[in-house]
Amino acid sequence: MTIYRLFYIFSIAIMEIINYRPDSKKIARILDRNLTGDKRVLQTVKSVIRGVKRNRDRALFAYTKKFDGFTHTADTITVGREYLLECRKKADPEFLTIVREAKENIERYHRLQKQSSWLEQFPDGVKLGQRVLPMQKVGVYVPGGRAFYPSTVLMNVIPARIAGVEEIIVVTPPVHFFSKPLLGAVLSLLDIDRVFLVGGAQAIAALAFGTESIPKVDKIVGPGNIYVSLAKREVFGFVDIDMIAGPSEVVVLAQEGVNPEWVALDLLSQAEHRTGFESAILITDSTALAEKVGAWIKQYLETSEHKALITKILEDYGAIIVVDNIKQGAEIVNKIAPEHLELLVREPETVLSGIKHAGAVFVGPYSSEPVGDYWAGPNHVLPTGGSARFFSPLGVYDFVKRSSLIYYTEEAIRKNAPKINRFALYEDLYFHGKAVLKRYEDLTGKNP
Repeated sequence: MTIYRLFYIFSIAIMEIINYRPDSKKIARILDRNLTGDKRVLQTVKSVIRGVKRNRDRALFAYTKKFDGFTHTADTITVGREYLLECRKKADPEFLTIVREAKENIERYHRLQKQSSWLEQFPDGVKLGQRVLPMQKVGVYVPGGRAFYPSTVLMNVIPARIAGVEEIIVVTPPVHFFSKPLLGAVLSLLDIDRVFLVGGAQAIAALAFGTESIPKVDKIVGPGNIYVSLAKREVFGFVDIDMIAGPSEVVVLAQEGVNPEWVALDLLSQAEHRTGFESAILITDSTALAEKVGAWIKQYLETSEHKALITKILEDYGAIIVVDNIKQGAEIVNKIAPEHLELLVREPETVLSGIKHAGAVFVGPYSSEPVGDYWAGPNHVLPTGGSARFFSPLGVYDFVKRSSLIYYTEEAIRKNAPKINRFALYEDLYFHGKAVLKRYEDLTGKNP
């Protein structure tokens, strides 16, 4: 039986290096990261949603004036295709070429996720199947502040397009839109022609319930601040949502022999999102590797313009955990259920077979997590905060709905009606059973 030491090996200025123990307070702190917000924020969100639901455009314009300082009319709330095309013409041609190639990679991957309807016939003539149809309208929220990421626009729009969604509606805050023509260029490249300049909880409410200007959609996707995230949670049920996205996180499971500088940079790449709640964790069976990675992190942060904030993030939610063996490391990974997992181990397939919970797995030394953020093709909209235990990455399957198909026959009714009736009576649902049994009685002249 393994005996876990109950002390830290030592502490460096940036990240703790700790021996793993099941009751580690640091791991518990990391696992407790979730979307809460104070009660005042939630009250504001609920008030905004009620206002937009009741008063529609009038409330939408009032909240945009209040929160964004932007005065709207029915004419100014929309952006025309012509303006987006102008943005595209003015954009850096080299960058647009890169965006196009990334778009092709993402499309290539997501086409493999397409699902088809099916119908199966059985010996008694019964046909059973499933009908797969795209959603009609989807709303995509695009943040308008520092957190505008063209890559995330691609990741949200492309799977919806491939699924066959008829209408994709984009909402984005008005404040910085015209000073950020890159957003317009990317939207034009994606052939988006319905863009509304509204943000925050009021935009989510408008998409969920509809206003005179903005149509009600079937699903809302896309990241946002705490107001947007809480609003999505509040309207779920009236409309579908992708997920409640939390702060970014990465776990690197590594063995001796891996380049420690590469590992350090992969951990820093998550912390630099800088919301204050990002998590970056190295799990290794090598104390030597742990020390080297910690030293590289410290060295890189010395010259970072965001040193203070990233340091605080790593102190709060970063850790370098030394385990007895990689199998134990995999058990910790499953406990954390991370958004991103890097496997830098000698036998990755063997280790992978023991991984049950992770949003995306990056296998091998060249599969750096940012490769997935921008380029490889799989979606980077991933479950966070341990929700990889039950959520999946955003995909084409998220933009379709399924209907069951049931073609029952006379032969099947003759055979099964009495049993169906008996089942219904056990649930005290007389007419459920009678609806089927009456057909049997009319066909056979029998009353079982």
